[in-house]
Amino acid sequence: MASQEQFLSVAEHHIALVDRYSARNYSPLPVVVAEATGVWITDVENRRYMDFLSAYSAVNFGHANPELTAVARAQLDRVTLTSRAFYSDTLGP
Repeated sequence: MASQEQFLSVAEHHIALVDRYSARNYSPLPVVVAEATGVWITDVENRRYMDFLSAYSAVNFGHANPELTAVARAQLDRVTLTSRAFYSDTLGP
């Protein structure tokens, strides 16, 4: 006998996993993001959307912004994380 999971689309499968296993503070849109560049989001079904939410303004600079990813990569290569138990030479103005 086939399970329910076998009849779900890729998007429906991911949505079912989130609904079953994660905490929610609001109901998400029925879009499962696979990748994003600039203002464009591509879902797991290969549909493209213009991202008008921009993570509620957290990514107004666009997804995968080359300047910001370069700066982030440089920092990650140097130090991934320091807790507040240490001082950091990059904290401050």
